[in-house]
Amino acid sequence: MHLKEITCPSQLKGLSTTQLEKIAGEIRSFLIEKLAVTGGHLAPNLGVVELTLVLHQLFESPKDKLIWDVGHQAYVHKMLTGRMDKFDTLRQYKGLCGFPKMRESEHDVWEAGHSSTSLSAAMGMAIARDLRQEKNHVIAIIGDGAMTGGMALEA
Repeated sequence: MHLKEITCPSQLKGLSTTQLEKIAGEIRSFLIEKLAVTGGHLAPNLGVVELTLVLHQLFESPKDKLIWDVGHQAYVHKMLTGRMDKFDTLRQYKGLCGFPKMRESEHDVWEAGHSSTSLSAAMGMAIARDLRQEKNHVIAIIGDGAMTGGMALEA
């Protein structure tokens, strides 16, 4: 399997470590090539390639809720959820947003940039899930300085 064949995260299920490593390399090459033209957050996304691959391999987005606290680390998530073909429009008028955007994809369940709100949002979504007696996971991906925000510390 190659990166350009992936249109939804369920396609990562059952892939071997070797296959995932190959896709990780393709993701990095793609990000470097595209962001050299459009601009955007390169380093934060290069740092979460394997994390994002594993999250999407283990969990079932959008049923399971992946909440990106630092939205500029979600480019790999966008790629794996069917938006790779839109990266030429990244951060441009009417183009692909540089942060998770609910109107872009059902896989974006929380809109955030630099906010430190993922832990509080995850708690709210987990409580709502429990009240509805649903069986899904809620995962907060927090990092890149977000732990220093007041809301993260409060949560």
